[in-house]
Amino acid sequence: MGWIETSGGYAVTLDGTRVVCRSAAGRPLKQVPAKLKDDAEVVRLRQLAEWLERHERECREQVDTWLARSLPVPVALLARVWPDPAWQGALRDLVVVPVAGDGSADTACAGFLRDADPVRGVGIVDLDGDSVRLDPVEVETVLIPHPVLLEDLAELREFAAELGITQSVEQLFREVWRRPEAASTGTNWRAYAHGKFGQLRHATGRATSLGYRVRGGQAVCALVEGGRQLEAAYWLGDDYPESETLTGALEWRDAAGRRLPLTEVGPVAWSEGERMAALVYAGRVIESDEEGAL
Repeated sequence: MGWIETSGGYAVTLDGTRVVCRSAAGRPLKQVPAKLKDDAEVVRLRQLAEWLERHERECREQVDTWLARSLPVPVALLARVWPDPAWQGALRDLVVVPVAGDGSADTACAGFLRDADPVRGVGIVDLDGDSVRLDPVEVETVLIPHPVLLEDLAELREFAAELGITQSVEQLFREVWRRPEAASTGTNWRAYAHGKFGQLRHATGRATSLGYRVRGGQAVCALVEGGRQLEAAYWLGDDYPESETLTGALEWRDAAGRRLPLTEVGPVAWSEGERMAALVYAGRVIESDEEGAL
């Protein structure tokens, strides 16, 4: 955007989401002078900057939801939001997979998203390094797959590094967890139990700061696997907020609240549920003997 004149001959503008200023002589200043703090134009620009930051965050969160729940996304929707720099920044260079009419995803045609146009369709860089277009007549929907679903994840990571690709929304380099053979019985996973927090509010605060809801003494992550509504729940405690607490089991439930046998938990639900538990558990109090054992 252009420069906006303010009082005293100064001019202000936005550099990304930061308000910058220049003097009457046109010299860039390191910061906006204190005397312009309440200037109407400066206030309006700061409000706009705050809105832009919030908008960018909301775009990233929405794309992360599509990815974490492996939800198919209409090409028409991608084309509509693509001109918005915030949406484009969140979507660009994510691995996308065309979805066939029967709902199956063709991972052999995966590529890095580079464009979305209402007429020409989705533009990608395929796994041979070529720029190609997905026919908008044949491909009306794409999947932004969770990395646990990508069979050649290690190779894709290497290829992305070779191309210098960075992703605003964590996909390729998102940590993944796969259900171990030991998880063959029962309905809860206790790998992250007995995590000590000096106060319960430290555990709940960590969970909410990571974007998870806390309900009924548990950190909760809403999930979708194969079109099925699920949730992962990790026990934090339900005593007074100031009381000491130990974390408990991680479990998965269906929409009716039924605890799923661990063998019924799909790969995406398992990975995202264990990711939540691992991130919260990482904030526990490390005892000296535990620290020495690491």
